[in-house]
Amino acid sequence: MDGGERGFAVCVYCASSDGVAAHHLDLAEAVGRGIAARGWTLVSGGGRKSMMGAVAAGARAAGGRTVGIIPRSMVEREWADHDSDELVITGSMRERKQLMEERSDAFLALPGGIGTCEELFEVWSSAVLELHGKPVVLLDPGGHWDGLLTWVAGLAAGGFTSSAPMERLRVVRGGGGSGAAPGSAAVAVSVADPVEEALAACARPVS
Repeated sequence: MDGGERGFAVCVYCASSDGVAAHHLDLAEAVGRGIAARGWTLVSGGGRKSMMGAVAAGARAAGGRTVGIIPRSMVEREWADHDSDELVITGSMRERKQLMEERSDAFLALPGGIGTCEELFEVWSSAVLELHGKPVVLLDPGGHWDGLLTWVAGLAAGGFTSSAPMERLRVVRGGGGSGAAPGSAAVAVSVADPVEEALAACARPVS
């Protein structure tokens, strides 16, 4: 599906834990607004807290459509974003991730914890295995994921993987960044407006 069509949907992975710094919430909100400005649909984990809530709120504030996909166990804990235009309740985390992947045309990971890391690795590894041809983008203005990228590059240096994972991931840094993480060999760009560049990367077809 072409990135200019109104049906284009971007899945955003990000933190859902309380306590993250305000600039991370601002980043998530800006991503949501950017998705809406393009007429795209936001697909998220359906939570109302932290960055996950901020990206959805930002999209709706700018007139965008939001689809939240969340396990019933999290709804019962009152974590659900009931303001979602469509809230899909699943029976398990595995079903949640599958639906998020099926309903999205690109994947965009922001700063997050082990849940975000796990979601990123699943769509990233399946992209490397050519199980899907969708863009996988990492938006990391502050270097949150530098250690992870360096570690993955070390796997390639040690012969545990090829260079394909780092080549398949599109990494976008902030204007003050230095591009790829030290020693990561990542294909990264450092730009003045990282949100705009990350969304543009979501729309670019995989060659």
